[in-house]
Amino acid sequence: MDVAKEVDARGLNCPLPILRTKKALNDMLSGQVLRVLATDPASMRDFQAFSKQTGNALVESAEKDGVFSYLLRRK
Repeated sequence: MDVAKEVDARGLNCPLPILRTKKALNDMLSGQVLRVLATDPASMRDFQAFSKQTGNALVESAEKDGVFSYLLRRK
């Protein structure tokens, strides 16, 4: 998958990963993909809710060694 931009929110707690994601998505074109890296365990729930509320598709979410990664497609 072609990732247009990446947000590194590791070490940040809610709501900072979501706020940085929202800012990054605002600068992207429709259909582009954003990768977000986070370490906050609550981010899984937060990104699911964010996707539903904003209409930006949560294409993929994964966790490896305490780092959560999310791929969102800009609506």
